[in-house]
Amino acid sequence: MNTHNSMKAKVCILTLFALAACGGSSDNKPPGSPENPIKIYFTPSVDASTISESSQDFVEFMKNETGYEYKTAIPTNYITVVEAFGSNRADVGIMNSTGYLLANRKYGAKAKLKIVRHGSEYYYGQIVAHADLKIDSGNVKALNGKTFAFTDAASTSGYIFPKKILSDNNVQLKNTVFAMKHDNVITMVYQKQADAGATYYSPPSPSGEIRDARARVMTQYPDVAQKVKIIALTDAIPNDPVVFRKDLPEDIQTKIIEALKKYIATPKGKESFSKLYSIEDFKEVSDEDYNSLREAVKSSGTELEAILE
Repeated sequence: MNTHNSMKAKVCILTLFALAACGGSSDNKPPGSPENPIKIYFTPSVDASTISESSQDFVEFMKNETGYEYKTAIPTNYITVVEAFGSNRADVGIMNSTGYLLANRKYGAKAKLKIVRHGSEYYYGQIVAHADLKIDSGNVKALNGKTFAFTDAASTSGYIFPKKILSDNNVQLKNTVFAMKHDNVITMVYQKQADAGATYYSPPSPSGEIRDARARVMTQYPDVAQKVKIIALTDAIPNDPVVFRKDLPEDIQTKIIEALKKYIATPKGKESFSKLYSIEDFKEVSDEDYNSLREAVKSSGTELEAILE
């Protein structure tokens, strides 16, 4: 898909630039110094240009508020964010939920904040299909023999939980592909490059405005809600956490947390984070708050180490 390839190329360029900038820091310099800036990784669930543009004001605010220097990175996939915590390339990361479980188990990274989105601390995965297939809502078995687009193998809403629904219904797909981003999945289904797919889901607004992954392509495809239909929803998933490297000094973590809270309370902060991941606020959490997700992933039959491989 040409659109997907151009987006992927753009992400790669930004990633290489960001990693090169981060890679030159010296570990024997204090974190936050010009030689060793605080390195913040963003999960690449939305277009890299959106993240890059929205993060510029954020970085400037954080620098002024904390006195630390910062660098940001936008990897091409979820696992790169996880592995960055094991090589000291990441000090802070806004991660997807399953990615956090991996980073915590393998590298001891800890969640300290959780995103609040649309007034909720939870979201869902959804299975969608093109309307021309005329599949009724709830009839997951009708996907048997169909082509299917997932997002990323480490995506909770775009792979792990939807995959469990398919398995529970004994669905045998014709073939599958990883489209890497939620909007890419919707685009593939809309263009009939895949019969069905899996993305994140958030309930509509009180006025009925769509807030699931289809909203991200509505400007390009105004009739997406009529062409791409929801077939099934997953169980609730804890919202994405803000994660810190295990040996990042506590005083630095505290200053970053307080600055994040201040930034999201500003008009510019609300606008920037809304564009990023529809973030409305941050709530303090602990690692134990993700135990229910650990149990859900375990019951799905997914092995976290297999995702890394």
